[in-house]
Amino acid sequence: MSSSVNNRTHVLVIPYPAQGHMLALLDLTHQLALQNITITILVTPKNLPILTLLVNAHPAIQTLVLPFPSHPSIPAGVENVREVGNSGNYPFIQALGQLCDPIIHWFRSHPNPPVAIISDFFLGWTVHLAHQLNIIRINFYSVGTFLASLNDYCWNHMDSVRSSLGVVEFHNLPRSPVFKQEHLPSVFRRYKESDPVSEFVKDSMIANTSSWGWVCNSFEVLEGEYLDYLRTTIGHDRVFGVGPLNLVGPESTNRGNPSSDSSDDVMKWLDECPVGSVVYVCFGSQKPLQRQQTEALALGLEKSGVPFLWVVKSGMTRQAEDEYGSVLNGFEERVSGRGLVAKGWVPQVSILNHKAVGGFLSHCGWNSVLEGIVGGVMILGWPMEADQFVNAKLLVEDLGIAVRVCEGDDTVPDSEELGRVIAECRNGYGEVKVRAKEMKEKALAAVRNGGSSMTDLDKLVQELRKLQVN
Repeated sequence: MSSSVNNRTHVLVIPYPAQGHMLALLDLTHQLALQNITITILVTPKNLPILTLLVNAHPAIQTLVLPFPSHPSIPAGVENVREVGNSGNYPFIQALGQLCDPIIHWFRSHPNPPVAIISDFFLGWTVHLAHQLNIIRINFYSVGTFLASLNDYCWNHMDSVRSSLGVVEFHNLPRSPVFKQEHLPSVFRRYKESDPVSEFVKDSMIANTSSWGWVCNSFEVLEGEYLDYLRTTIGHDRVFGVGPLNLVGPESTNRGNPSSDSSDDVMKWLDECPVGSVVYVCFGSQKPLQRQQTEALALGLEKSGVPFLWVVKSGMTRQAEDEYGSVLNGFEERVSGRGLVAKGWVPQVSILNHKAVGGFLSHCGWNSVLEGIVGGVMILGWPMEADQFVNAKLLVEDLGIAVRVCEGDDTVPDSEELGRVIAECRNGYGEVKVRAKEMKEKALAAVRNGGSSMTDLDKLVQELRKLQVN
């Protein structure tokens, strides 16, 4: 290793192995690599292919491949949360905590060890690791800053939040939001006092607060008041809003997935549709709909009379696939010519930027939210779990760039009402659509030179470079 490389700032990046978490942090890593930061990414063997796009773009990026630690609640061979769903987060967080010792061993034998750890907010235990190594830890929030603010408050005021009956009022946060208990972040709600796994997660989340810095996948115009709240609450200004990171990653159109004949067919179908006519329906990869929900959605789409593209994810449980198959039997024939059902992966970024797409029926996961914003498409929100209720509140009530059509992971929507709301996308929601297109322009401006996100990214790089001892 040359002396010039030895003198470059070295950062250890530790993603959390869930698709929505990893993609954003890898996009940030791409930006740091462009600034000649030396980077090592910690990854377990089965997640290594997710890094292919990034490593091909930056051959100098190193990987630290460590075996995935065994855990009694995680099936052998499983290394990514998408294989077990949202309920797998607790054991995953605890299992990954077992990587401390091998990381320390690697660090102490490295000729140019890292001066900082940048890790996902689900990996707050890395704060303690950084202290042991006498380096800093930067807390990366792959989700929104509203969620980051709410999450930090919940874990640090657990007793008062959990003792609130029915609803919780957050008077300390901007706009004093109110949430039902069941709409708070899933990871917080799953906590069980005295349970060893829960206590590990709690300690990890509270440790986040003492991180040297925070990086959020958001931008000033979208969530500036929450960026300011965090700066005030944690007592320093090392809070950086650098999003939307999906705009600045390495060629992000396919988001790490190869193109296919089926995705080509989808784009050709959209090319034949009138401008702004299509409602795109996709609920992410971790939450299959129940049979009754699928049936209600199918009936709603059928009754709406609106062209639609409905993505049914493959790779879910066999039971879920059977439910989709039974409910959709004959459905595709009835809507042939007007609606298209796509099974498996599709290029969501390209779809949301297609001129034919005028609405996005979404679960309001943060990656989907940002991709919808970048597409300038109004969102029809159906939040179900995790951070989605918080995101929906931001989009619908604070920003007015979305409408809520349903909520809850067990709720079965009324197909007549759902059809009416979807039909309204054709000619209605004028102000919402205008605001959505305006937010797209503000997102694009944020990541241009001189924009708020690029300015914050530059500040982050400068801070990292100060840490390197020449």
